[in-house]
Amino acid sequence: MEDKVQGTFISEKVSKVRWKPENGFESQYFVTGSWDNEDANRVALWACSIDGAEEKDDPHFIGEKPVQGDVTEIKFVQNNDFLVSTSSGSVQLLSIVGAGDAAKAALKPTISWDNLHPFRTGENGACTGLATYLGDAATVGENGSIVALNMEKRQPIRIFESADSCSLRCVLYLRHSEILTGNLRGQMKAWDVRKADNKPVLTFMLSGDQLGATCITQHPTQQHTILVGGEDGSITVWDLRQTSYAVPLAAHSGLVSEMKFHADRPDHLFSCSSSGESWHWDTTAVSRTSRPAQNMPWTGFDPLQNENPWLNTDAVKHRLNVVSLLPTLHKGINSVDVNKDKAIVGCDNEAIYIISDILNYKA
Repeated sequence: MEDKVQGTFISEKVSKVRWKPENGFESQYFVTGSWDNEDANRVALWACSIDGAEEKDDPHFIGEKPVQGDVTEIKFVQNNDFLVSTSSGSVQLLSIVGAGDAAKAALKPTISWDNLHPFRTGENGACTGLATYLGDAATVGENGSIVALNMEKRQPIRIFESADSCSLRCVLYLRHSEILTGNLRGQMKAWDVRKADNKPVLTFMLSGDQLGATCITQHPTQQHTILVGGEDGSITVWDLRQTSYAVPLAAHSGLVSEMKFHADRPDHLFSCSSSGESWHWDTTAVSRTSRPAQNMPWTGFDPLQNENPWLNTDAVKHRLNVVSLLPTLHKGINSVDVNKDKAIVGCDNEAIYIISDILNYKA
């Protein structure tokens, strides 16, 4: 495993790391966001190799954009454009210019929305979560509000001022007009941004113990399947067609920082935690057991039984193949992203790790 892992010390705690999308090709660039810096935090652009450098060479620093507060989320909206949210309550749209030549590439600010989640006292509240859907975005805040944005408008297009009575932790677009949020007490709510009132269209609990939700992800091909990470390290799988049906999984020993499905291979999920763990979840074996005998294209679920392996309670608990991407670190891992056969993680030990050949790891 050691020859597949490349660690690079970058002298700052990494809160988020994201590969630059390349329309099906392997990405050369990635961006990182920092937190807890004594001076200003920043968003930094990196290249894995330039000028024919060997694959094992350390990533090459390209440029940076200072930000006020900690970076709380990074989301690409186009190949060269991405949104950054911060603990100061702002969201910025940044562009990578000159991406065709790593020696000339740079970060350019395009538009900024500030003080999106103020408390009634006037203090800035943090943007604690950010989701995107085409040209729209939704942020959730420490003050319990939801703000809907559009990349072409300088003012928010919708504000749910009192969406929740406690801090919201995470947000996900279910479809263009509907978003799902999770709060500090583990209450999940779905919202229709087209409705005039500020009432959720669906509410359910992550667990009966008021377990805080920390992150949400959606299955790429079965979008009614939602995975929610908890502050106790558990992962709960929900079928939104019947919110009484959930599969709780004992997972990490610390809170789940982030989860990411592989874009091209939805049988593979990657997760990381504050306990320093980074895992690869492989449902391939589960899927094969329910695959129909006919020679038909395989999409990760049974087209006859409409069975997603994540919703197969017995199989997902007992036949999942879970492999560690890295030996457990002594500091929290805050972020994971996947591009083709490579994963990248960002950590509180002030390092980033690029892991190669991720789909072929063996337990």
